[in-house]
Amino acid sequence: MTNASAAVRVRYAPSPTGDFHVGGARTALFNYLFARHYGGTFILRIEDTDQKRYNPDALTWLLNGLRYLGLDWDEGPQVGGEYGPYVQTERLDIYQKYCQQLVEQGRAYPCFCTSERLEAASQERQKQGLSSGYDRFCRNIDPAEAARRVAAGESHTVRLKLPLDGEITVHDLIRGDITFQNAHLQDAVMMKSDGIPTYHLANIVDDHLMEISHVLRGDEWVNSLPLHIHLYNAFGWQPPHMAHLPLILNPTGKGKMSKREERAPDGRLLPVFVRTFEEKGYLPEAMVNYLALLGWSYDDKTEIMSREELIERFTLERVNPSPAAWNYDKLDHFNGLYIRNLPVEDLTDRVLPFVTAAGINADRETMLKITPLIQERLTVLSDAPQWVDFFFVDPLPDYDLNLLVPQKMSLADVPQILHSARAILAQTDFTHEALDQALRAEAQMLGIKPGQMFQPIRVAVCGKMVAPPLFETLAILGREKVLQRVDRALARLERAL
Repeated sequence: MTNASAAVRVRYAPSPTGDFHVGGARTALFNYLFARHYGGTFILRIEDTDQKRYNPDALTWLLNGLRYLGLDWDEGPQVGGEYGPYVQTERLDIYQKYCQQLVEQGRAYPCFCTSERLEAASQERQKQGLSSGYDRFCRNIDPAEAARRVAAGESHTVRLKLPLDGEITVHDLIRGDITFQNAHLQDAVMMKSDGIPTYHLANIVDDHLMEISHVLRGDEWVNSLPLHIHLYNAFGWQPPHMAHLPLILNPTGKGKMSKREERAPDGRLLPVFVRTFEEKGYLPEAMVNYLALLGWSYDDKTEIMSREELIERFTLERVNPSPAAWNYDKLDHFNGLYIRNLPVEDLTDRVLPFVTAAGINADRETMLKITPLIQERLTVLSDAPQWVDFFFVDPLPDYDLNLLVPQKMSLADVPQILHSARAILAQTDFTHEALDQALRAEAQMLGIKPGQMFQPIRVAVCGKMVAPPLFETLAILGREKVLQRVDRALARLERAL
């Protein structure tokens, strides 16, 4: 472990303002794997100080998403711990105390500027060829005068007093040393006028009080690094080790992965939220395996890894600082592999909720027979209903009779095939081997290819051209139901011809 001098304590600290994005899930996963690898503690902290954007549903989506992925936290909401509370709006008095400490020590100052004045000052700086932002107008107000105005109830924020020159160098465990010029920094707001802290103050105070040893967070926070280190220095605290994880790009490799779900040119939904992947039937094992490879690798060839293997192998030295592009096809490939490796009983139990959600009244006993037939055909669990619906529906919905017609034949040829097939189905043992042998022999007697015999049977019995293997399907449906469906197809053909 790089530069570690104490027990590992890491945190995933999302802001509940929107749906749980896979980018956030990747950050949570890397923190989880890091903590588990070193026998440390994985903490969940809810940073809800942005009350204007707070979404009450977001916390539910987050907690459900983490549980779906199996990222169990050791401390945090619904779990507890010795460093709580773990929701920032329940810690406001703590931030007030530390903010006041900064002011008393001369490391921060009250700012009485109105939003109108701030906007005018920013525009004036731009006219002068300077970067937009605050002009430090209140920085040099006499502290006694500032205290008097605060006591009088004048509206104000509190800003951190940053160095005006020089530079600061921060070591990142993934990117190495990063140097920032202090002249480019601004006296950022620590406490808003409503008494709620900004992210920067609450984040640093909490990381210190919760004894966070390593901060693993997204690449977008690199620009906040100098401000955060200056804030640690202002308090006289030792900063945790910092590591900024690589960006996740759109599948094209151009631009940051979308924050919204869109559709591909072929109409497929392109999920970006964890709950959508769960709803579509991606296995958590596949999701975790795939997410782990977005910016991290074990070597140049190993890709399929269990959770236990990922925990054993995960180190920051193997994280690549370069952005990683999302690949839906690769995730589908992973998910298919994991589905095919599941025991039949396990897969059946995972598939059943998707089947029943589709309005299919399936029983587990029958599904246990069907699952082996569809296991090779599933990419996601939500594919299952289209493969199994006809097993549980009687009578079948009317299908296009032309589906019964084999290649190089007409609708008028179908009744003879089905009558011959019915005779075989009525007297042959209802096993895969017996049905296969008898129907192939009958096809030879009729002078047609086996496929020309099988297609009308499949459509008559399943109501569709694409279905699980025919003979296993016939055996599961049973002789009585199969004959009823063949008879119904013959009756429909008689009316049509």
